Amino acid sequence: MRHGIAKRKLNRTSTHRIAMLENMAVSLIKSETIKTTLPKAKELRPFVEKIITLGKKNTNASRINAFSSLRDSEAVTKVFTDLSKRFEKRQGGYCRIVKAGFRTGDKAPMAYIQLLDQEAK
Repeated sequence: MRHGIAKRKLNRTSTHRIAMLENMAVSLIKSETIKTTLPKAKELRPFVEKIITLGKKNTNASRINAFSSLRDSEAVTKVFTDLSKRFEKRQGGYCRIVKAGFRTGDKAPMAYIQLLDQEAK
């Protein structure tokens, strides 16, 4: 029985899963939209939202915590400068998941995960 087990394993070891989520979070923060499978997007959303909430606190300790999970100084700078100002009045729900059909090779459900209130490029 799976009582009290909340997260998906995504057919990876725990260290591979954590590294994958960190890399996907950096990509999402830098480009603000990525295309991935639906289960990965659903696992990535709370991970990114916790980092953006850390960015809204804007303390030295929160910068250290954000850097320890992202390991990319450019992404951490963007979280604490751009994204924290953009989401300062929002109480949560910084990401949106949009289903994008199925992948042609293996029919895996695909989705776009994107940050809300994107600037026009």
